[in-house]
Amino acid sequence: MKIATGLLRTLAVGLLLLAFLAACEPTASPVIPTDRPSPTPTLEPSATHTPDASPTVTETPTAAVTGGPTPTSLLGPTRTPDPLGQLQITAPANPNAPYIEFFRASPQIANPGGDFTLFWSTRNVPQAVIYRLDRAGQRTLVYNVEPFGRQTITLSARERVQVDYELVIGEGAQAVSQRLTIPLACPIAWFFTPTPDSCPISDADPTVVVEQLFERGRMIYVESENRVYVLFNDGTAPAWSSYENTYRPGIDAERDENFDRAFAGTNFVQPVGRLGLVWRRVDSVRNRLGSGSAPERSFDGFYQEAPTRLAEQAGRSDFFITAGDGAVLQLLPGGGQWQILTPSSGS
Repeated sequence: MKIATGLLRTLAVGLLLLAFLAACEPTASPVIPTDRPSPTPTLEPSATHTPDASPTVTETPTAAVTGGPTPTSLLGPTRTPDPLGQLQITAPANPNAPYIEFFRASPQIANPGGDFTLFWSTRNVPQAVIYRLDRAGQRTLVYNVEPFGRQTITLSARERVQVDYELVIGEGAQAVSQRLTIPLACPIAWFFTPTPDSCPISDADPTVVVEQLFERGRMIYVESENRVYVLFNDGTAPAWSSYENTYRPGIDAERDENFDRAFAGTNFVQPVGRLGLVWRRVDSVRNRLGSGSAPERSFDGFYQEAPTRLAEQAGRSDFFITAGDGAVLQLLPGGGQWQILTPSSGS
C-alpha cells in the first residue's frame, strides 16, 4: 500500500515536471513588454465654407474668357470713357438676385472698319441682352445673348470717336444694367492743330474759298461743296445757314446798280457774284448781315467734316473751313452755333 502511494506521488511530480518543460519549448511566442501607445488625437472636421448661389468678387474663369481681355483699364490714351463701365459691380445683398460680374471689350481701342469682341459674365439669369447705344444714349441694335460669353462686332468704317453698349439682365425691379464705352482710334489726320476732340470722317478737301466780311457776320463760298455759308454774329438764331450755289455767270446779274448807288460815298460795299446772289435774294440774310464791310477775297483753303459731339445732333456733322485770316471756322450742326478756332503756328 505504501509502495503504491509512493508511485502515485512520483508519477504526479513527473507530470508536473513535464508540463513545466512543455511551457518552456521554443514554439511558445514570448511576450515582450512595450510602452502603451499614447492616444492619437482624432481630428474632427472643421467647418468649411460651402459656396452658395451668391458669386464672390473674385472673377470666376469661364470658357468665354479664355484668351480674352485682361482686367486692365479700357481707358484710351486721349479719351476718357466712363470708368463705371469698366469695373466689376459689388455683389448684391440678395444672393439670388441678378448680378453682372463683368462687361468688357477687347482690344482696348477699336479701329473704324475693324472688329472687336465684347466679353461678359452674369449670374442668376437665364439670358442677357446687349444694346448698341447711339450718341444720345438711346438703345438701337439688340443682341440676345447667353448669361456669359463673347460677341464679335464689326464696325462701320465711318464710326468715329467711340461706340457705346449696354448689358441688361433681369426684369422689373430686379433689372440690372451696365454700360461700356469703347474708344476708337482715329485713322484720319486733321488739316490743322491743335486738333478737336473728334475724328474727321475723311481727309480734308483742298478747295478754293471765297470770303467776305459784313457788319454783323460773314459769307463764305466753298468750291468743293458748291455751297454758300452765311455766319451771323447778331446773337439771334439760327447762328448760321447755308445755300446751294445757283449763280450762273453771264446769265445772273453780278451786282445790282441800285445798291451801288445806295453805297456810294460810304465805306460799305455790295457783295457780288455767288455771294451777292444769296445776299440780294434772301431778305433775312441781307437784313441780318447788313452791308459788306470789305470786298470779297479768294484763297486756297480746306474743308473737312467730323461727327458732332452734341448728343442732341447725333448722326450729324461739324464743318471745318479755312478762314481768310488763317483761322478755322467750326460750324456745329443745325445752325445752332459757330466758332473761330485759332490754329497753332506752322499748321
